[in-house]
Amino acid sequence: MTKVVVIGAGLGGVSAAFELKQRLPADSEVMVINERPDFQFVPSNPWVALGERKTKDICLPLDTYLSKRKIAFSAAGVSAIDPDNKLLTLGDGTQQSYDYLVICTGPKLNFDAIPGSGPHNFTQSICTAEHAEKAFEAYQQLQQSPGPVIVGAFQGASCFGPAYEYLFSLDSALRAAKIRQKVPLLFVTSEPYIGHMGLGGVGDSKGLMEHECRKRDIKWICNAKTVKVDDGVMHVEELNRKGEVEFTHELPFKMSMMLPPFKGSPAIAAVPKLCNDKGFVLTDTYQRSVAYPDIYAAGVCVALPPMEATPVPVGVPKTGFMIESMTTAIVDNMLSAIKGEAPKTIPTLNAICLADMGDKGAAFVALPQNPPRNANWTSMGKWVHLAKIAFEKYFMYKVRRGTSEPIYEKYVLGAVGIHRTEKGDD
Repeated sequence: MTKVVVIGAGLGGVSAAFELKQRLPADSEVMVINERPDFQFVPSNPWVALGERKTKDICLPLDTYLSKRKIAFSAAGVSAIDPDNKLLTLGDGTQQSYDYLVICTGPKLNFDAIPGSGPHNFTQSICTAEHAEKAFEAYQQLQQSPGPVIVGAFQGASCFGPAYEYLFSLDSALRAAKIRQKVPLLFVTSEPYIGHMGLGGVGDSKGLMEHECRKRDIKWICNAKTVKVDDGVMHVEELNRKGEVEFTHELPFKMSMMLPPFKGSPAIAAVPKLCNDKGFVLTDTYQRSVAYPDIYAAGVCVALPPMEATPVPVGVPKTGFMIESMTTAIVDNMLSAIKGEAPKTIPTLNAICLADMGDKGAAFVALPQNPPRNANWTSMGKWVHLAKIAFEKYFMYKVRRGTSEPIYEKYVLGAVGIHRTEKGDD
């Protein structure tokens, strides 16, 4: 009997758990350990932050849907990992053994890297449903007392799509409320140019994003390193291509939403040889830990090198489809390990991002994520807005049904050349 424990229950964790239960031998045990009792559909947080969704609309009780598939669950979190003895210590002090471990913890939000940042200080966030709720409160206050707004991503951030999504959706919401003329919008980003996305650009993302900002009268500052945030003032250094400070800015704001840099979960980062210096798990091409072959990792917690050197550090995003491709590769390779065979499957790491803009949306497709690419394009239109809504409903359906990849998803994406995995070299 094989015992598999999945740490984390976000997009990657629930996908891994359902696929493991579906494909592993019938006598296998699968357990999920999370730090909270509910699943949150994080891509919908920008809507929560603008009052278009409630938290209850994008959260599901994990125990309810995991138990239907006979998957054990604990919301105690993990405080320590002993990889030599294959033993976990949970937050409630209990211990749990495993044969294979799948780490899908996502990131810790490193607001401490920028003094004065974060919802407990002077900037808002949309990284969790709770943060998005607080951001909605700030938005309601802005409606009552309009003023300048700063949106963007701090240095070291690795997920830029939600910042653009929030920026353009906020612009649409302010126009609908007839107060846009009272709210100057400024986009402050660590990216070297608008539309870089941590991917070195996707198709004509630079031109399209700049055009959209100009059309909506949104100013921007790139290569931005935020020194600190005070109440109502953001202190920013703007670097040139050599990484030298070219300008300094003291930017006033009434409200600000800035995405933070990420770091690894403390319990994961504490394991010797498991992670890099930022606490992200070092894996081989088969999603196995380099140091511990019985440990796998998927999602934001995985260490991926930057796409290119930039004046201000930017990370590499891990989109939903990319994360699901990692989990499918993990299940394939774990099945091989159980049979005593060498791993064969590697994730395609295709980057697919749907960003809502309120009145329309932008789609970014990079196949694969790293250039040179087989497909590399960006498109805008009302269809993306509708597709983002459909994706939310579809993924929540997958969680309720306990399935990782319905057959129609496999064939529809396959028909346009998008696949989760490929075979590695023998």
